[in-house]
Amino acid sequence: MLTPDFLFTLANPLALLGWALLVLAPRWRFTNLLVLSGALPLLLAAAYAVLITTHYLDGHGAEGGFGSLAQVAALFRDPWALLAGWVHYLCFDLFTGAWEARDARRRGVPHGWLVPCLGLTFLFGPVGLLLYFGVRRAIEKTSLLTENQSTAL
Repeated sequence: MLTPDFLFTLANPLALLGWALLVLAPRWRFTNLLVLSGALPLLLAAAYAVLITTHYLDGHGAEGGFGSLAQVAALFRDPWALLAGWVHYLCFDLFTGAWEARDARRRGVPHGWLVPCLGLTFLFGPVGLLLYFGVRRAIEKTSLLTENQSTAL
């Protein structure tokens, strides 16, 4: 029988594989196939959809809701709802990290500058995204300054 704990032990390594590929093998073809294509985030999204459909929307889900912090706390006392929430985070954070990697490649952001952003996105989602936009902006400004200086000569 599938339990929330068992499914948690499947979802975590799957997401960690995606993060490891983004950081350690950003140009490997399997990274492109599994992560940058969106395949792993979409697999997590499908798992989330199944969890929500079978354990929340069917009317047999946890008590609680989204109307107050107390309702959210009550909702996540149910292990199935907690698992769904965790898979939600895994999915969206990995999707965001993959987007950062694709955007960085397209804009010429060096991978060494991207890695701390990916680490923070993995650990703290929006903070990593915020850092990525800051790094991207700083590199764009530096590139513009260098470009303007070379054309002035």
